[in-house]
Amino acid sequence: MKRNFLIALMFLTAAGFAAAQISTPSTDVLGAHLNYGRGCAACHAPHSGAYGNGNARTADPTSGNIALWGEDVTSLAGKSITSGSTDGSTGYVDVLPGTAGTTPDMSGLLMCLSCHDGNYATGAMMKNKVYESLPITYGIQNAIPTLLGNDGTTVGNYLNDHPVGLTAAIGCGGQYDWDCTISATGKIQMTGPKSSQFLTNYGFFVSPKAYGGKPTVMCTTCHNQHLMNVVKVNNGVDLVAGTGTGLPTGTYATMFFIRAPYNPASGTAGSNQTAQFCRQCHGGESNEMAGSTAGTIF
Repeated sequence: MKRNFLIALMFLTAAGFAAAQISTPSTDVLGAHLNYGRGCAACHAPHSGAYGNGNARTADPTSGNIALWGEDVTSLAGKSITSGSTDGSTGYVDVLPGTAGTTPDMSGLLMCLSCHDGNYATGAMMKNKVYESLPITYGIQNAIPTLLGNDGTTVGNYLNDHPVGLTAAIGCGGQYDWDCTISATGKIQMTGPKSSQFLTNYGFFVSPKAYGGKPTVMCTTCHNQHLMNVVKVNNGVDLVAGTGTGLPTGTYATMFFIRAPYNPASGTAGSNQTAQFCRQCHGGESNEMAGSTAGTIF
């Protein structure tokens, strides 16, 4: 009898844990990217690119050829962005491609900046407003800026933005990285003892873009521009090297278009899911690499 009771208790606990993670949004999942009701057409144009959307400022013979992009990217083409820094002076340099560029920073960085840059692309639709209810864990001393390169510090400063671009490569091994490997095609393979355990505890949702045989960080590595408040999890799906996340299948709460379970507004004591998101790339700061048995707490 006691044994059956314990089994039932364990089952109910596991079921409650799974249910606590799964979120059913009541608002449009496109969120802030509904863009004042314009929706998909705010970024994409069914015909003629930026000309079709009425946003072409400079002649661009290839406007809209990639992703039917309907925003003007010519003000950014060829500009040098130096992001990410440890000493305040050096960072990762990316010279943004031309409008017909074929490198992954075209769709993974340049297109994002055509709306989210406040330095070179000042005429874009982005109004530098936050369209989410921020949790009390966020500071309220200043308005939270959303325009890169014009955030209240020096105009043109990108050193305080997370490293992005063709030179911002993710590594494996060493003090700060996972015990992972990188394939010849630039894919991260989380197959080491510690990294594979992390897959079970949280998963690997980020999407680095391969360039020169290395996984590089773009805006779209961490953000899914089409889903603001939810992320879909499929247990057992081949995420990396034939492995999948151990999280129960379902839709999970997220914020800021983050492409993984990420909810700093969680009311659970000891919730570490936001830290887990960062640890996907920053393995040196993970529980697994530090020898802790802590999993993911939502």
